[in-house]
Amino acid sequence: MDFDVLIIGGGVAGMSAALVLGSAKNKPFAEDKKIGILMHQKASALNGALFNNVLGIAPGTTGKELLENGRKQLAETYPHVVQVENEKVTAVLPFEGGYKIMTNKNSYTSHMAIIAVGPSNLFDIDGLKQYIEPHQNLPARKERIQLKNKDHKITENLYVSGVLAGWRSQFATAAGSGAHVATDILTIWNGGQTAMVHDSEPKI
Repeated sequence: MDFDVLIIGGGVAGMSAALVLGSAKNKPFAEDKKIGILMHQKASALNGALFNNVLGIAPGTTGKELLENGRKQLAETYPHVVQVENEKVTAVLPFEGGYKIMTNKNSYTSHMAIIAVGPSNLFDIDGLKQYIEPHQNLPARKERIQLKNKDHKITENLYVSGVLAGWRSQFATAAGSGAHVATDILTIWNGGQTAMVHDSEPKI
């Protein structure tokens, strides 16, 4: 397998999952894990966003700034997380106990996959269309979709996060969804023992 987990989507949910997974690099259960994220952001709803009500983000920050800052944060803080740029996923198919992820340029294999793209009704990824249903928490007139899941899990080793998982389109909610999936995966890697990563200031 090319990856132990591959995240599809470089928006808030996808990058939040990548940051949490990346932060576990010094844990024995995660030190040898290969983590990747397909950073396709062109269709992200953040491109037109302006943030004034998110804890820790300076008022007036634009979505475009946040996307770029997120990429830099991930690259500088957890460079072992592979960022795949300028590729759009076309298929996610079962493959040898994991998944083959095909893009418009390449194909990858991963034991686990996290789907973290937007909830547009133009969603067109082969292998996932059977899970599409109307979004349960957004107005019907918006014609948004979600992927059928139970607590973010679609099926074995396949997860969905963010608004596509059925959550409302609030920044903190989507970020929390991505982090939730990441801690579920860390827990699996830790043999089923609950796993979270918290950094702390050094004691003087």
